Amino acid sequence: MTNNTIQLWLAESIFSRSLKARLIVSGLLFVLLLLPIIGFALNDAFKEQMYASAKEELSAYMYSVLAITEVEQGQVLLPEVLLENRFNLINSGIYALVSAPSNNDKLDQLLLRHKQHLVWSSASFQGKEKPYRLPKPAMGQGYFSELLIGDKPHLIFSFSANFASNLSLDGAEVNSSSSFPVTIHIIKDKRSLQLQINAFSAKLWNWLWVILFVLLTVQLSWLLWTLKPLARFTQELNQVEQGQGTQLSQDYPLELKVVAKQLNGLLRNEQNQRQRYRNALADLAHSLKTPLAIIQSQQDLSASSQEQVANINRIISYQLRRAQSAAGSAWHLGVNISQVTDKLRRTLNKIYPHIAIHCHIDPEVIFRGDEGDLTEMLGNVLDNACKAAKQQLRLTVLSTGNQVIIHVEDDGEGISPEKQQHIFERGVRADTYAQGHGIGLAISLDLVTSYQGQLSVSQSAYLGGAKFSFSFPS
Repeated sequence: MTNNTIQLWLAESIFSRSLKARLIVSGLLFVLLLLPIIGFALNDAFKEQMYASAKEELSAYMYSVLAITEVEQGQVLLPEVLLENRFNLINSGIYALVSAPSNNDKLDQLLLRHKQHLVWSSASFQGKEKPYRLPKPAMGQGYFSELLIGDKPHLIFSFSANFASNLSLDGAEVNSSSSFPVTIHIIKDKRSLQLQINAFSAKLWNWLWVILFVLLTVQLSWLLWTLKPLARFTQELNQVEQGQGTQLSQDYPLELKVVAKQLNGLLRNEQNQRQRYRNALADLAHSLKTPLAIIQSQQDLSASSQEQVANINRIISYQLRRAQSAAGSAWHLGVNISQVTDKLRRTLNKIYPHIAIHCHIDPEVIFRGDEGDLTEMLGNVLDNACKAAKQQLRLTVLSTGNQVIIHVEDDGEGISPEKQQHIFERGVRADTYAQGHGIGLAISLDLVTSYQGQLSVSQSAYLGGAKFSFSFPS
């Protein structure tokens, strides 16, 4: 089995067993998917806004430079000191450049194709490496982009404009003018912009982590509050199953109140039906035993007839006990085993005062079934153990997590391995038992089987006699 298969099986197992796990995992996945999307969207929107602001800033600087730019006799003229003081400071991080075509026609074609001829730069650009290629937007248009100066990224806004230039001939001006195209470039170091973006991103993701923690806390609290009635509903069902209650309360939200009402009706109907069934069986037993008692009391009845009547009595008792069993019930109300064993021990001490009964019982172990059935099963085996014992017997009750284990051991002669295989058959007797196992063990075995349990017999290593072992699902 591959790791992916194991992980898929574990996920399906958790999701199929726990509604709470489904809600928690689905909510967690929703938050983990949603918050990164929101984070990337906000970060991208902030980045676009910062670039738009930078473009507006450079555009404003460009128009301020454009307003003081003049062209005379093919020369670009600008004042040495600009109004924006950052253009006058070396390495201030913002620069102004003016490019124009070259006077050499052939060279001009080559330069216009590849790069502009730099004709002016602000004082802040001193000592900087001239860019290899400057943008040349269409006339009257602006262009915002990035470029490298040296190995450092910069933002640049370029604008192309035509200036009228007076021509001179042999030092004398003529009343003729020609257009002189120039491109004004405003360049800004990108580091400050990137630092702002990085600072915003760091703060944004820190806040998103805080929001994630808050959302998960709120989600978990909301989930626990929402599922609290369901947890209480489950607890009450467990109490009913363990015999600590017979009905569910009605103090639930509307959705669960309907279910609780229907379950209470089901419990009442089953309890009433079981009681009516037992009453009918008791009436049947009484109506059958009275005629049998009359027949058995006749003086002229032969010994064989007396024995047959006694057998009929035992068979009727056996079948009635089987029919009265609650093992087929849809609801197995829990029974505390120690309470049942205490009653049986007190009864057996009166019948067999010479037998010491040693009990080793976990007081928390619960039998998922009917108290009468448990009394019948244990009573038959304990009664036979008292008959077979010489001085003592040992009763052990424990839980192994998924099973309830009950051991009944005596210090009698024990049961041979050959007879152990047939001891639970109806009417079979073990010679070491004064009254025999007979039909009692058959009843116990039928009841144990009806509860999906097991009943076995072996030799007791502790006392040396027989050891009867029950096991039931817990």
